[in-house]
Amino acid sequence: MTIPNKTRLLLITTALLASIAASVVNAEDTEQSLLARARSLFKELPDSIHVDDYPHSAARVALGKSLFFETRVSSDGRMSCAACHNPSYHGADSLALSVGVHGQKLPRNAPTVFNTPLLIAQHYGGNRASVEEQAYKALISPLAYGNANFAQAEGKLRALGYAKMFEAAFPNEQDAITAENWATAIGSFERTLMTPAPFDAYLKGNTKALSTEAKLGLEKFISTGCAGCHNGTTVGGQSFQKFGLTEDYWLATGSKEMPLLKGRDKGRYHDTSKDEDLYVFKVPQLRNVAMTPPYFHDGSVAKLDDAVRVMARLQLGKKLSDEDVAHIVAFLESLSGAVPAQFASVPALPVAGFQNQ
Repeated sequence: MTIPNKTRLLLITTALLASIAASVVNAEDTEQSLLARARSLFKELPDSIHVDDYPHSAARVALGKSLFFETRVSSDGRMSCAACHNPSYHGADSLALSVGVHGQKLPRNAPTVFNTPLLIAQHYGGNRASVEEQAYKALISPLAYGNANFAQAEGKLRALGYAKMFEAAFPNEQDAITAENWATAIGSFERTLMTPAPFDAYLKGNTKALSTEAKLGLEKFISTGCAGCHNGTTVGGQSFQKFGLTEDYWLATGSKEMPLLKGRDKGRYHDTSKDEDLYVFKVPQLRNVAMTPPYFHDGSVAKLDDAVRVMARLQLGKKLSDEDVAHIVAFLESLSGAVPAQFASVPALPVAGFQNQ
C-alpha cells in the first residue's frame, strides 16, 4: 500500500514531535534528579548563626565589628582579625602563609572568615571549638596578638576608650570589658558573615541559577566522590580527614618543611600527639573557594584547577580529564557569594594613639 505524501509527512512530523517531547521529559527528569541528589548532600546557608550561649544584639555585633578591625590591642599595634581576614580578599589574606604579630611568618594559610561559625571547629587542626574560643585565645597567642595575659589586653581596651561600647553590648555588668566579652562580641559579628551564592538559589529550586557547565561539574563532583567529604551547608568543614590517602601530600603539593612545626605539617597531631591524627586536617569548606587562593593548609597550590587535580589524586586516587576539571571548577565558582555589606566597610574606631616607642 502506498502512503500519500501528506500522510507520510504527518507521520514523520508526529514522530519527530514525540521524540522532542521525550527528550524534554528526559532532560527534566535528569535536571530534577541532579537537584534531588544535590539536596541530599548539601544544604542552603542560613541568614546568620545564633546559638543560645552567644545571643546576638545589634550592640554586640557593632562592637564585634570594631574589635575585628582593631589593631591596637596587639603587642605591636598592627595585628587584628582583619589582618588575616581582609574584605579585599573575600575574608582571607591572599598569602600562602599568613603573617602574625611582629611580622612573624605563620606556618599555615588563613582561610576565609565567611561562614566559619558553621564549621565543626576552627583552625586546620580543629583546636578551637568555636569562633568565640578562637577570638578569646588569640589575645594571648604569641603568634596572633601577643599579649602577656588577658589583663593586659583588657587594660588596652579601657585605655583606647571602648568602655561605652562594651557597656552597651553587655548591660548590667559591673565591668563589661573582659576577654570573654571581647570574644562574644567578635563571635556575634562573625556569625552574621554568611555568603549566600548561586548554589543556594539552585538548592531552593531555581535550576537556572547554575550554568550548564556548573551542573556538569556538580554531577562530576558527586560521582567522582568529592562530596564524600565536601558536603553539608558549607560544602566541607564538617569532618577531619587524613590529607594524602594514596601518597604523601607533599609529593603532590610541593609543601615545604616548617621551622615552627619542626618539619612537615602533621595536622591535628601537633595538638593531640596521637598517632592516629598524623596528617589529619579539618576538611576545608569550599564556599568562596574560587575567591580565596592559594590553596591547602600551607597555600602550596596557587590555582584552583591544580588544587582540584591534587585532591582527586591524593584523596581518591583518580586522574581527572581537563574537561572534568573545568566543569568542577565551574561548579565551585557557583559557591562564591558577595562580600557581606557589614564586612565590606571599615568602621571608625575610638580615637587614640598606640605607644610603640
